This record gives sequence, C-alpha cells and structure tokens, in this order.
Amino acid sequence: MPWDFWLIFLFLGVVVPWRGHARLQRLLAQPSTESKERIALYGATIVFQWTAALVVAWRALARGLTPVQLGLASHLTTGIFLASLIGAAVIGTLHSFNLKRIAKMQAPPADLIRRLAARILPHSLVELLPYCALAITAGICEEFLYRGFAMGAFTRVGLPTGVVVLLSSLLFGLAHAYQGKTGIVSTALLGILFAIIRLAYDSLIPVIVWHSVVDLIAGIAGPKYMLRGPVTQ
Repeated sequence: MPWDFWLIFLFLGVVVPWRGHARLQRLLAQPSTESKERIALYGATIVFQWTAALVVAWRALARGLTPVQLGLASHLTTGIFLASLIGAAVIGTLHSFNLKRIAKMQAPPADLIRRLAARILPHSLVELLPYCALAITAGICEEFLYRGFAMGAFTRVGLPTGVVVLLSSLLFGLAHAYQGKTGIVSTALLGILFAIIRLAYDSLIPVIVWHSVVDLIAGIAGPKYMLRGPVTQ
C-alpha cells in the first residue's frame, strides 16, 4: 500500500476520532452553546470534510484507483434510484423512532446523546439551513472516504470482501467516537449495512442518500425529541 494511503488511514483511524472526542469535551464543558457557535461549528465541519474528501480523492486517483473502484462510476439506474428512495424512507423512519426512544431512555449513553444534541442540533430554522448543508456534505464526503476510498484501497491490496467491509465499518464507527461507545458500535453496524449496499449496487449513490437522510432526520426530528420542543424561529 502506498505511503500516502497509510497516512490517510492514520488520519481516518486516529486523527478524526481524536478531533471528534476533543471537540465533544469542549462542547460538554460549556453550560450551553449560542446560535452563532452552532452555525460556526456547521461551517467549520463542512470545510473540514470537503477538504479531506478532495485531498483523499486527489491521492487516490494519483495512485491509480479508478472511479469504478471508488464507487463513483455508476449511472443512476432504475435499481439504484429505487434503492436510494425506498431505503431512505425506511432508514429515515427507523431513525426517527430511534431518536424518540433515546429521548425517553434513562441511561448514561442516552444522557450523553441528549447533552450533545442540546449543543449541536439546530435550535431554529435559521440554524437548520446550514445544518442541512452539513448533513448533505457528510453524506457525500463520509461515504466517499469510508465506502469509496477505504473499501477501494483495501480491496486493491487483496483483502477478502468480508474484511474490507469490517475494516471500513470500524473506521466509520471510530469517526463517531464523540458519541461514546454506544455510538461507535451503532455507527459501525450501520457502516456494515452501507458497505453491503455499496457492494451490491457497485455505487455510492444509495448510501450517500441514506446517510444524508439519517443526518437530516437528526436535525429535523432530533430537536423535537431531544430538546423537548419543535424547531422554532
């Protein structure tokens, strides 16, 4: 594996989780966050993710990974369109129910998620707009990094498909370490599902749509359940 790929995996497996955990600690240390702080957080994360995705795309293409290997070459077929649409509806509904369930739970992991939600989820429609941009950015950039680049790179060095799925999903779970151990496990399991769909359709399109919908639901339905009130002006 090229040296720059090793650096990218070091970045994904160490730097990204550390950065997320450090930001979490700073957020939780604050009694609350203001609107301008949340909007600034959304903007900074959008810039960070697009920068990371573009740099990784540059190195992946320079090292000979093709758009097909990165999951970027598929056209929008009927099957991909239906998988994207139906899958988004199902996963979005389930995620909404899960948020409602977490809001009612009395346990440390749920308490952490509620505290985090109070600091990062949009509290107003003004905040919701940049949050939606962040949700779509995460859907595109994270799916490219973990289901595009990571799976493509692992596959090219000859790892078995099952190992490729597990390793890429583990990296995806670690990227969400700021959500605690429960967040790592649940996100890794979601990553396995996304990886299987990416392989089944040889495309990132369905998982980009699904990922974006999960994050959009968190920003739209999350405040209703986690903040004990709907998003207002």
